[in-house]
Amino acid sequence: MTCYTAVLDAPATCSGCSRHQPLIGISEDGTGICGACSGTAFDYTCRTCGLGGRAYADSQCARCVLAERVQQVLSGPDGHVPAQLQPLRDALAHVDRPRSILGWLKRSPNAVLFASLAATGELITHQQLDQLPPSRHLHYVRHTLVHLGVLSQRDEELDRIPAWLDAILADRPARHVQLVCPYVHWYLLRRARLRAAQRRRPAEPGSFLRTRVLVALEFLNWLDEHRIALVELTQGDLDRWLDAGNTRLYTIRYFLSWTTGRGLTEKLKVPSIPRQQPSQLMDEDGRWQLLKRCLTDSVMALDTRAAGALILLFGLHASHVRHLTATQVTCRNGNSYLTIDRHPILLPPSLAKLLHQLAEAPHTRAALTRIDRGEPWLFPGLVPGRPTSQTGLSTKLLAYGINTRPARNAALVALAGDLPAPVLASILGLHLETAVRWAGFAKASWADYLAARAADLRQQTNTTPQE
Repeated sequence: MTCYTAVLDAPATCSGCSRHQPLIGISEDGTGICGACSGTAFDYTCRTCGLGGRAYADSQCARCVLAERVQQVLSGPDGHVPAQLQPLRDALAHVDRPRSILGWLKRSPNAVLFASLAATGELITHQQLDQLPPSRHLHYVRHTLVHLGVLSQRDEELDRIPAWLDAILADRPARHVQLVCPYVHWYLLRRARLRAAQRRRPAEPGSFLRTRVLVALEFLNWLDEHRIALVELTQGDLDRWLDAGNTRLYTIRYFLSWTTGRGLTEKLKVPSIPRQQPSQLMDEDGRWQLLKRCLTDSVMALDTRAAGALILLFGLHASHVRHLTATQVTCRNGNSYLTIDRHPILLPPSLAKLLHQLAEAPHTRAALTRIDRGEPWLFPGLVPGRPTSQTGLSTKLLAYGINTRPARNAALVALAGDLPAPVLASILGLHLETAVRWAGFAKASWADYLAARAADLRQQTNTTPQE
């Protein structure tokens, strides 16, 4: 049936009657003709829209059937699609491949959730969605509505913490709830929102905040088991608890800092986790071989090649790579640049070609993600309006032998050996202390950099006109 359906799905102008129909016959001069002109009784005209093509159901084309099904799925109690969901209806009804959406409406739990929200007849808000059990389907539906402009933008990683916290504290003792709620809302979330407002690129601190909350709850349970009141906590008790676990427990410092500030505990010390040198490091020959493959192997997927090259050459973290947008790739005076932080970086021609191809490539993701809203991601994900996941990106790279951590470490060591720490921090968006640590690991010296700066200053002084 492949050739048959291919013909029906590609109607064209019939050379005999000039109608737009599937060309299932061939005229004497070799041009395609429709069924009627070729002498058959087959009629491939949709009874609703009058266009020719493969019928989907009840003598209707897939697009007309889709319009009816979307109307049914998104209708409220009054039988009409609420005004709030009309952007979603329009987006679904005008996709490039209507048959795929018809299958999605039948089988996807996401479509079921959309239908249940529409059936209530209530206005959909973030607060309403927060009351639903957390799931990946809820995550998809929320981001789709934000992407279509139905819901407002919000910092999802932070704003869904309160709903998660309510679920976690549902069966906890009241005394624990009275401590943890203000700790989360007035300390952890407040600090996280302040930092998020100051960052130049998206951050995802949700997992870190959850860990700090869970560790605090574990500590409170331990105190109860050992019948130790929080106000009576001593350094010896704290050390005993820390010694029984791993370094994850050291995040209790945030909770104890908050309790100490409010006079609930005496000042206690949680040991700092010593900074370790990179333990996973790709050898230099292996790094260059993988980089060459990313730049030349056309068998690899385009997005995998680009992501791998950026990590292997510039030492970018996978979370940073996935948040890159097409607008960060620019051209000037015949050269291509990538703006990673504040300053554009001149790209090698082969990598520049790769990134331009990626920026201009047609979107192959799900239909709803192809709606242009906001800056286009270089690495779009399956969730509308969101980039690809870090786990998914790392998994795709690993399939080609690119382990992101050793690759990134090797690239940063190479860069730190060639560039002074201030320059490295400036172009890659690293904290200066982080760049200094990498420079120290690479045993780089600033002597040449300082000498060059001194020479530049002397030259500027000598060339400045004297008043």
